[in-house]
Amino acid sequence: MFDWVHIELWIAFGVIIVVLLAIDLGVANRKAHAISIREAAVWSVIWISLALLFNVGVYFLLGEEPALEYLTGYLVEKSLSVDNLFIFLVIFRYFGVEPRYQHRLLYWGVLGAIVLRTIMIVAGVALVKQFHWLLYVFGAFLVYTAIKLAMSKEETADPGKNLALRIARKILPIAERGDGQKFWVRIDGRLLATPLMVVLVTVELSDVMFALDSIPAIFGITEDAFVILTSNIFAIMGLRALYFLLAGVMVKFRYLSAGLSIILGFIGVKMLIAHWVTVPTSISLAVVGGILLLAVMLSIWKDRQERHAAQETAPFPRDEE
Repeated sequence: MFDWVHIELWIAFGVIIVVLLAIDLGVANRKAHAISIREAAVWSVIWISLALLFNVGVYFLLGEEPALEYLTGYLVEKSLSVDNLFIFLVIFRYFGVEPRYQHRLLYWGVLGAIVLRTIMIVAGVALVKQFHWLLYVFGAFLVYTAIKLAMSKEETADPGKNLALRIARKILPIAERGDGQKFWVRIDGRLLATPLMVVLVTVELSDVMFALDSIPAIFGITEDAFVILTSNIFAIMGLRALYFLLAGVMVKFRYLSAGLSIILGFIGVKMLIAHWVTVPTSISLAVVGGILLLAVMLSIWKDRQERHAAQETAPFPRDEE
């Protein structure tokens, strides 16, 4: 049930998203081009700033607790969505997608993700309100996912074996060759999907699979549909810019998966013990932020250690000029 304040924020949220999507594709990226690190950095700052400004609006209109829930949810969804970036990178490399077409793919991928995640979140909120015990199922699922993630070995993913790709190939009539940035092409009277459309469907289905992990996680923070949906959408809206910003250095975040597994485990346990122990949102925010910061700092430290060791063991080190 929404009061007038929620409605006001819903309108503001909708206007921000629609206007920026129109500017993004209709003005800033009308022509296909490779996204530079500078451009990606600018858009990353824009999306993060808007998400935080919206958080300020939530604070003044709804209060401190919803604002903390929004910020925690945003941070959780943002950190979990980083895993998507690794998959996007592998998919693009597998299909040989040119850099100038990658932004268009991610644009429509995010647009589809907004629609699909909205449906999943609305359905999830309705189900939780009707069957509150589902929160315990979500909690157990998150603990299981955390354990599975912690025990998994680092392997190079093979998109050819990806379930999403197999589904895409079964449901789409595919042309042998692409046609620039087009998703569909007509050959001999038949409308066929280009390889670029196969990549898009693979990206969409991969995001849905990731959402099965990330959406239950935010139910461990709040059951407010407004907070859940807005924090989730803002998190994935900045995903494209973050991809182009981090594409070259993502592999260096070696401890991120371990950090994410701890976060998922923490939220899962929190959901399972919620009937007996209430963990304040401020504590959840501190735990999530602290774990992410530690994972990133350890990754940077380890990378520097290895580079330093490699320089010392190099057979012919260069003399410093």
